[in-house]
Amino acid sequence: MAVHFRPATQDDLETLVLMLQDDALGSQREDGTLPLNANYLQAFDAIQADPNNQLMVAEIQDRVVGMLQLTFIPYLTHIGSWRCLIEGVRIHTDYRGQGLGEQMFQYAIGQAQEKGCQLVQLTSDKQRPDALRFYEKLGFVATHEGFKLRLLSPA
Repeated sequence: MAVHFRPATQDDLETLVLMLQDDALGSQREDGTLPLNANYLQAFDAIQADPNNQLMVAEIQDRVVGMLQLTFIPYLTHIGSWRCLIEGVRIHTDYRGQGLGEQMFQYAIGQAQEKGCQLVQLTSDKQRPDALRFYEKLGFVATHEGFKLRLLSPA
């Protein structure tokens, strides 16, 4: 299966939001109504404006079938190294279980290496045991416990 990776465009946003919404957790936190919630447009613009962020899509025969966001972060730790954070990984339902995820991660890791990153990290919800097994199969190791603090939006 020939996969092509390219930066996401604003024309991709509806498809990307629908992919984000297309699972048990995403259906509870994403808003797939049209027209798109303005927050998605603002987030897209901020990602596009930040040289340390890449919102990428995977295409097969000109159809968007996957997505991921790469954020490159400089750190003082690890002797002032850079790391790559992989987030928002989704594969269209029709293409799951066909090796596309591995190709997407090979691409992401290659991008991190090109940027000189010494570490690639990601988070995954504990309610996604299949995803956790997939990441471990790719060589990721669960070395830390993650915490989140949800902040209320200003009224």
